[in-house]
Amino acid sequence: MKKISFIFIFFLFSSSLLADDNKKEIDKLFVQLKSALNFENSKKIEDKIWNLWTTHPTKNNLTKLLADGSSAMMDNKLDAAYDKFTEVIELDPNWAEAWNKRATVLYLMGKYELSQADIDKVLLIEKRHFGALTGQGLVQTALKNYQKAIDSYIEAHKVHPFMKSPMIMIEKLQIELQKQSI
Repeated sequence: MKKISFIFIFFLFSSSLLADDNKKEIDKLFVQLKSALNFENSKKIEDKIWNLWTTHPTKNNLTKLLADGSSAMMDNKLDAAYDKFTEVIELDPNWAEAWNKRATVLYLMGKYELSQADIDKVLLIEKRHFGALTGQGLVQTALKNYQKAIDSYIEAHKVHPFMKSPMIMIEKLQIELQKQSI
């Protein structure tokens, strides 16, 4: 019995260490992202961040489930993708990327308010999630909340200065706001 307890505590402790290492690595990459000198350099850092975000820090089965959901989403099997991402969320409600993926599926389904609710969860867990911030911009644009969309893109740009879509969208949305005020 002691041996089983020891093994359980060891795995619990090592899982916690892996999660801490993951967070430290992401923190380091965000510092690098803010100080990147050019787009190419920032893209390499962004790719590393996405790799960490889409890899569960302690459970390979959740990484696989997320990947399966992503494949379903790419195949336009949105209901199946939604179900996979929901399963991942139920197994680990603190994994921001599971919420982000489900928010994306909900957006693609045209369920903008539900998508925004999932984005809120992502940003509660990881406020620097530039994917969720730009996704929020898309959701708010679809809801015709142009100033909220602009604000989201501004935040995304602060986190990821070389990301191109926020600046493009801010310009388009400012034009849309000007049209509304006429």
